[in-house]
Amino acid sequence: MSRFYDPTGARYGIPTFPLGCAPDGYATRRQLRTRGLRPGGQPVAAQLMWRSRKARGEIRVAWLFRLDLALPVRPMTAGRWAALAAAMRARRTCPTCRRDAGYVLPTSLGMCVPCAYPEEQRVA
Repeated sequence: MSRFYDPTGARYGIPTFPLGCAPDGYATRRQLRTRGLRPGGQPVAAQLMWRSRKARGEIRVAWLFRLDLALPVRPMTAGRWAALAAAMRARRTCPTCRRDAGYVLPTSLGMCVPCAYPEEQRVA
């Protein structure tokens, strides 16, 4: 058996399964979302554990929630749509020239590309 297989929770405190071996009736947040569900305030029921190949062997964890306790996702209201549009507009607005760049500004520059590299824009 895998070192991450602990269905009773004796070793890790909650039931633990290796990646890809979760029993039926459990899902991660992302899996719940694809089904149009959310955890709905329920506690974590189990977890998946695996050793990462990318992060130098670091142990990764994904929480599992029970499907029978999950609730439907709340619908977007007009106010939420407006707030989301305002947030995205702020991410596209250059603080230097105050124009909508038409794309999300790179955080590495903190401004639109023409403001960050004005000499290169004049040559072109």
